[in-house]
Amino acid sequence: MGLHRDMVSWFVGVLFLSTLLLCSADVHYYEFFVRESNFTKLCNTTTLLVVNDSYPGPEIRVHKGDTVFVNVHNQGNYGFTIHWHGVKQPRNPWSDGPEYITQCPIQPGTNFTHEIILSDEIGTLWWHAHSDWTRGSVHGAFIILPAENETYPFPTPNADQTIILQSWYNEDYKQIIDDALAAGVAPPTADAYAINGHLGDTYGCPSDTIFLMEVDSEKIYLLRIINAAMNEEQFFTITNHTLIVVAQDASYVRMFTTDYIMISPGQTMDVLVIANQNVGQYYMAIRPFSDSAAQPSEFITTGVFQYTNSEGGLNASLIPLPAMNDTDAMLNFISQIRYANVSQNPTINVPADTDINRRLYIAIATNTMPCNTSECVSDSRFAASLNNVSFVSPRIDILQAYYRNITGVFTQDFPFTPPVFYDFTGNLTDFNTEAGEGTRAIVVNYGDAVEMVLQTTQLGAGGSHPIHLHGFSFYWVGIGTGNFNNETDPSTYNLVDPPLINTVHSPAAGWVALRFFANNPGVWYMHCHFERHSSWGMSTVLIVRNGTTTETSMRPPPSTMPRCPGT
Repeated sequence: MGLHRDMVSWFVGVLFLSTLLLCSADVHYYEFFVRESNFTKLCNTTTLLVVNDSYPGPEIRVHKGDTVFVNVHNQGNYGFTIHWHGVKQPRNPWSDGPEYITQCPIQPGTNFTHEIILSDEIGTLWWHAHSDWTRGSVHGAFIILPAENETYPFPTPNADQTIILQSWYNEDYKQIIDDALAAGVAPPTADAYAINGHLGDTYGCPSDTIFLMEVDSEKIYLLRIINAAMNEEQFFTITNHTLIVVAQDASYVRMFTTDYIMISPGQTMDVLVIANQNVGQYYMAIRPFSDSAAQPSEFITTGVFQYTNSEGGLNASLIPLPAMNDTDAMLNFISQIRYANVSQNPTINVPADTDINRRLYIAIATNTMPCNTSECVSDSRFAASLNNVSFVSPRIDILQAYYRNITGVFTQDFPFTPPVFYDFTGNLTDFNTEAGEGTRAIVVNYGDAVEMVLQTTQLGAGGSHPIHLHGFSFYWVGIGTGNFNNETDPSTYNLVDPPLINTVHSPAAGWVALRFFANNPGVWYMHCHFERHSSWGMSTVLIVRNGTTTETSMRPPPSTMPRCPGT
């Protein structure tokens, strides 16, 4: 009898706790209407595909652990998809979004509802189109507030402000890359940069607007900074104010102070700023960083950090931004980023040396390939590759082909090491720059401990690359210059407090090392977040096989998945 009472009490307790957990997470619904709208900037009117007639698009604002349903209505002229950048989507690759990787395009006149499952992400993420270059105008913030019973691991801000850094072109983004790919040439550099859709006061067009953030003296503000630029890493600063970095890629970091940040396309950073200067108007500003021979447009774009009731003008000469090619400034900043051992972060779980059972060494390169169409301007075209494989997008999404065992769509033989070893970071002037093509996937087992070393090469224009992996946050455990040495360089790894991120800056003529457990079954895209490089084939797919239980296996697909053309 006593045992029965104990069992009943235990069951009631479990039921009560389960009910509390279920009640603590909310479900949210959003409607995205995607269509062409006109925007005038640089004294020029351009028609762009946008969400809900806004640039940038609407902000999603929810709490940690919530579920979000977004019904995407395509009222535009061509198909596209949307990706929820940095959301791991546990067991649910069906709503991850990259075109022909996890789904086919949402065609004009149709809609598709994404189910976005949040887990341990906290802070700032974003969403964007994942088709061609459409993300240049189809993007917005995805804000994840602390759970109802959680606090910030830093002084609670009085307010927060989303800051989206953008590339502006006086043309339709899809048309830009379609024309460049057809001709085999590099796409043009940006016509301007924007902060929250505003170009600021440096471009000479009197009708351009400037972003203004109004603040009160002695208040604390949390800036949620997103680099949505197409091909540009960016320095960001606020004149005369100290920035306190507290998070990157929806994971808290050890707080540190700085005069500027350097943020790569795809990355997000949460930054505190205290309005503790004399009442007035202060510039916030961005300028690109580049260590590549293919230089971006060197523009400074401005916004205003304005104290309430302030008077007086602004002085552009006081903007303290590093020079565009200041590699030391870049390295000094990123070297300070460390994982924060706080209760609001997931418990740190870096694979140990003895855990690693899948090692990949991936050479990143820009290349050339033969150009054989009537639109080609020469007999070769620009390409890009990982381990000399230039990714070819299929016409049936890889996830569907994998799940349904459809043959002929992809192969499972991505090389785990470069097919040819050479002096990756040396003088490659006379080196053969051609790459092979293929739709070749990396395949690992559920639970594998993966180490991935990304080796940046000097092929083509060289330079850094922001590499993003869908479906995971990974530990950035190492960075170095020159060619990676697998005997000596692992001794320099940080296995104590490496940052937990989803997009890593792989430096020019150097390498980075990443580690993670492959605990999310599905098909996950990995690519450079410079759009020109991704368009040229600098990407691959990571397939994580199902585990042995339902909880370690992919969910079945929803019945409403967009149909692939011709099927």
